[in-house]
Amino acid sequence: MNIIRIIKDWTLPMAMTAGTVVYLIFAFTPALDEASRFFAPIMETILPVFMFLILFVTFCKVDFKKLLPVAWHLWVGVFQVLFIGILMAVILMSLHREGTTEIRLLLEAILMCVISPCATAAAVVTQKLGGSLEQMTTYTFLSNFTTVLLVPFCFPLIEPTVHMEFWPAFLKILHEVFIVLIVPMFFAYIVKHYMKRLHAKIIAVRDLSYYLWACSLLIVTGTTVKNIVHAEAAIWLLLAIAFSGMVVCVVQFAVGRYIGHFFDHTQEAGQALGQKNTAFAIWLSSAYLNPLSSVGPGCYILWQNIINSVEIWQKRKATTTSFQ
Repeated sequence: MNIIRIIKDWTLPMAMTAGTVVYLIFAFTPALDEASRFFAPIMETILPVFMFLILFVTFCKVDFKKLLPVAWHLWVGVFQVLFIGILMAVILMSLHREGTTEIRLLLEAILMCVISPCATAAAVVTQKLGGSLEQMTTYTFLSNFTTVLLVPFCFPLIEPTVHMEFWPAFLKILHEVFIVLIVPMFFAYIVKHYMKRLHAKIIAVRDLSYYLWACSLLIVTGTTVKNIVHAEAAIWLLLAIAFSGMVVCVVQFAVGRYIGHFFDHTQEAGQALGQKNTAFAIWLSSAYLNPLSSVGPGCYILWQNIINSVEIWQKRKATTTSFQ
């Protein structure tokens, strides 16, 4: 029972550790080179499937009539936009100064940890912590559309070599959001309202979306470690990006929780601002900025899931204590 409890409490760190170890074994064992090449495209194909299933299962539990904006959505969104504005100003001031290439890269990595939308899995953690699934789902949509609007404005300013026109970029990113969010919600709505037996079986499996997310986290962590290992940058810069990601992560969770306590939704607001769609951020930075800036959201995966694991452990401990 103690082993099972430990696994439940620390599922996320275990998934990240497993992803790291598995990648390192395959990467640095010559005898596994052929197997590594065989599994690489399979993992790339499986990850979107996991993300679809996670959201589909989560949305099956949503009361669609309650998907409405609330007050804390506005203030969390305002803080995110202000934070982005400050970072943009600092980056733009460093553009024309000599010897600031590494600093600008560090700032871009931080920006990706802020401009990234709320993670699609944030609703999974919020539900696990006893928060409002509907409020988190609503904010996830709002946050993603905020990112869709901001990215085409911000990226051409900080990377002049990026030839990005607003509408093509807007529509391309919007398409990614549509695939990730709208499609699984549509299928979940159909199943919930027109396929009652299947819906009942899905929601009867406790924490299904949580463990699906842990499996996807294993794959994402392996990919992140791969990007860091192959990053052509000085060790000090990689460490600075990792440390900055930790600071930004803690700040965003703390500010979100501070905002949320005014509206009696501390948990939801903390997850909304702190838990980021790092896979989406890695894609954005690799596609439009210096690819090394993807190390920022890559490291952010570690920090946000350590915080999530601690919160889940505290919640489980408090629940266990209350029943004693």
